[in-house]
This record gives sequence, structure tokens and C-alpha cells, in this order.
Amino acid sequence: MIERLGRRTVDAIKVVGRFGHFMRDLARAVPDVAVWGRLTLLQMRRVGVDSLPVALFIAAFTGVVLALQASYTFTGTVPLYFVGTLVGKTMMLELGPVLVGLALAGRVGASMAAELGTMTVETLAYDPYSFLVLPRVLAGTTMFPVIAALAMVTGILTGWLASLVLLDLSTQEFLKGLKLFYRFKDTWYGLFKSASFGFTITLVGCIVGLRTRGGAEGVGLGTTRAVVYSAVLLLVLDAFWALVLLR
Repeated sequence: MIERLGRRTVDAIKVVGRFGHFMRDLARAVPDVAVWGRLTLLQMRRVGVDSLPVALFIAAFTGVVLALQASYTFTGTVPLYFVGTLVGKTMMLELGPVLVGLALAGRVGASMAAELGTMTVETLAYDPYSFLVLPRVLAGTTMFPVIAALAMVTGILTGWLASLVLLDLSTQEFLKGLKLFYRFKDTWYGLFKSASFGFTITLVGCIVGLRTRGGAEGVGLGTTRAVVYSAVLLLVLDAFWALVLLR
């Protein structure tokens, strides 16, 4: 038992050391703007624009479900206009960033791990960190808040439409509830959290992809690891930011 504990401790220290080396090499690639600058826009389109349909689809149905569940919960206890409060608060603070992040962890993180895992990095004429990693990490950090903002708006709009059509709630009542407890912090908190999710998901995808070996089987295992690691870290970050920023 002591031997296994020691082995796992050494392995954990090695993982931390490899991550430190990776971040050091990534920081060294920052001055190489001529390489990563022109590639970042391409990755922003792939990470952001190509991910919008999935993100907005999830947000649209989330808004509808939130409105219906709020109505079911509040019936006979609190005024129905609190449906607007719950839909707005939940989409901005939690479900907008987190659901979009989890969905994109599967799409973006897995695709990056698979793409980098099939490349022969040693044959590149450029530094792999400035050519492969930095454009993807910058694109994820920049575009995830944009996607999350659009998802928040979509979820609130579909929640409003569901309230009008299914709950007989007027627009004035929904807006009253939406504005009742709104604070600007609700917006920037969700966007900041989304940026940290984008950074984490793309970074994990790149790390796993560059370390993938073993042909098609290795790529398959690498994409699975990227999704699992990204999802776990995203939930840990979600709890961490709530503890630090919402107290």
C-alpha cells in the first residue's frame, strides 16, 4: 500500500511538472506573433462560428424548460412573474455558461485532441506551441464568452416566448421579474466564467493531443480523455468561481 501511494504521488508530481513545462513553452511562443496571429482568426471561426448551432440549440430548449419548471414550482406560492427572475438569473449565472461549456468540451476539446493527435509534430517547420497550441487557446478564450452571451440571450428569449404561449404570462410581467433582482455582476460573472472554460477546454485538448501516441486507438483514447478531463475541470472551475466571486 505504501509503495502504491508513493508511486501515485510521484506520478502526480510528474504530471504537475509536465504541465509547468508546457505552460513555460506556451509563454515562450507568445512573442511569435507572425506565426500565431494569422492562425488565430481561423481558429476563432472554427471554435466560435461553427459551434453556434449546437450552443444556441441547447440554450433555446433550456430557456423553455426553465420557464415551465419555474411555473410548476411557483404555482400557488409566489407571483408568476418570478418566472422571469429565475430564467434570467439561471441562464446568466449558471446554465448558459456551464451547459454551453460542457457541450463544447465534447465538440471543441475532442476535435482538437484528435486533430493534434494525428499530426507528426516533429516534422513541422514552426514551433508547435506557436503554430498549433496558442491560436487554439486564444480562440477558445476569446470566443467562448461570445457564444455564452448569445446562448444567454437565446435562453431568455425562448423562456419569454414559452411564458407568453404556455403560461399566459404577459411581456410586462416577465420583464418585471427579469429586472427585479438583476445586477450587472450577473452578466460579467457568466462571461468571465465562460472565458475560463474556453481557456481550460482548449488547453486540455491541446495537451492531450500533443501527448497522444499509438495510432488510431491512441487518438480515440486521447479524445475520450480530453472530453472527460475538460468536463471535470469545468465543473471544478464552476464551483471555484462561485466560491470566490459570489460570496
